[in-house]
Amino acid sequence: MASIWEYANPLKFMRTTEAALPFIGWAAALCLVCGLVWGFFFTPDDFRQGSTVKIFYVHVPSAMMAINIWVMMLITSLVWIVRRHHVSALAARAAAPIGAVMTLIALFTGAVWGQPMWGTWWAWDPRLTSFLILFLFYLGYMALWTAIEDDDTAADLTSILCLVGSVFALLSRYAVNFWNQGLHQGASLSLDKKENVADVFWYPALVSIAGFVLLFFALVIVRTNTEIRARRARALLARERLG
Repeated sequence: MASIWEYANPLKFMRTTEAALPFIGWAAALCLVCGLVWGFFFTPDDFRQGSTVKIFYVHVPSAMMAINIWVMMLITSLVWIVRRHHVSALAARAAAPIGAVMTLIALFTGAVWGQPMWGTWWAWDPRLTSFLILFLFYLGYMALWTAIEDDDTAADLTSILCLVGSVFALLSRYAVNFWNQGLHQGASLSLDKKENVADVFWYPALVSIAGFVLLFFALVIVRTNTEIRARRARALLARERLG
């Protein structure tokens, strides 16, 4: 059985992921189309929220991905710190713009969903505020990578930033549990049937979430492989200058 660390080799990682990419991409497209069409057109309006509840099928998956992408970046950053595998650092760098977009989608759809329910587009609610700070950490993470020329130094510093930002990723997930005040509702998807949404909303939501997860995998594969090629190109240019 092959060790997972074998895929730290850039060539093996690229060969394996590029072979899997078409399957992941088509599965993502299928799940997204099915989940969103099912959710938007074949589920009833909510008795209190009306048709605005349909934003649920974009807002909840994007919010989940915003947090979990940062967790993925944290794990790959720790791998870089401990084992110095370049693929892990580049995977974290590749994931950051995707996470930033997911966070922005979650903030925007949350505002659109919240306005008719709360009477305001924004409130300094614990979960909303921690999500905004998480978005700023995404921007700071990407800016730090861009600002430092040496890739290894950039990977070291961004890994530290990722550790700090993980506090806000945790707050974004559990803010409602930490503080009782705030407008944001509790978890919509839960293993506890009493807190969970009705099955008519639950099943298309699961399909939509699967689509978002697979879309992330497809995008992060493409971006990581691009980062590997860019790093190789920079190394060759540097070698030519020295030669």
